[in-house]
Amino acid sequence: MPEISLVLLVGVVAGTLNAVGGGGTFVALPALVATGLSPVTANASSTIALVPGALAGAWVYRRELAPVGGTSTSALTTTSVIGGALGAGLLLLLPSASFGAAVPWLLAFATVLLAFGRPVSRVLSTGSTGSGAATGTGGAVALSPRTVLVAQFLVAVYGGYFGGAVGIMMLAFWSIGLGLDTAAGNPMRIAQIAALNLSATALFLVASDALRTPAVLVAMLVGAVIGGFAGAHLARRLPARLLRGVILTVAVSMTVLYFLRG
Repeated sequence: MPEISLVLLVGVVAGTLNAVGGGGTFVALPALVATGLSPVTANASSTIALVPGALAGAWVYRRELAPVGGTSTSALTTTSVIGGALGAGLLLLLPSASFGAAVPWLLAFATVLLAFGRPVSRVLSTGSTGSGAATGTGGAVALSPRTVLVAQFLVAVYGGYFGGAVGIMMLAFWSIGLGLDTAAGNPMRIAQIAALNLSATALFLVASDALRTPAVLVAMLVGAVIGGFAGAHLARRLPARLLRGVILTVAVSMTVLYFLRG
């Protein structure tokens, strides 16, 4: 019971972090590994458990969803679903050693993009304007819908494979490529995480060992739903600068911890 109670609490924290700005996987994964699950099984279990929380957050934001760039919501969601399924398949097929090796570097890359995304976007915008290229709103380079979808597919593959900081990667790319404000992009970020994790979950339920520890899985799931609802309501009330600060703090902390751990 103490172990299940701890997993439940971790689920609440992970669900809240995911709704506010991302990073829930970096809380959920170590907790599940600590219960005795292998890293790959723990990652699959955390993805399954965090899906309801993401869906809960997406439901809270359902009236605030807006297209990203020139892409439609349906096209972006379809891309996320396909990419998430492919990433989940790679997790189950590739050697488990490759899983841990790439995570710190991918997270560091995403954190740098998020921290310096808007200044870089302004520099790119200035250079593109000087050469006659089109720019988007907020001084960002106006990427084509096809480019946005290709990038979203790659991010979704990563999300299905690991999931840590996938929302941070989305916000970083949207900030650089489209000048999208962090707070404005948060509803769509939550919706896309729900979409890619839902397709990954469908594969994990069939092909992984996640269902062999149902009590742990249910405890994490219940906690994540509670955290998803609470975090989504909290994020809607946070100022844009404070929300960005929370996301960056989580990203930097988890990057440092994973490099020290590795």
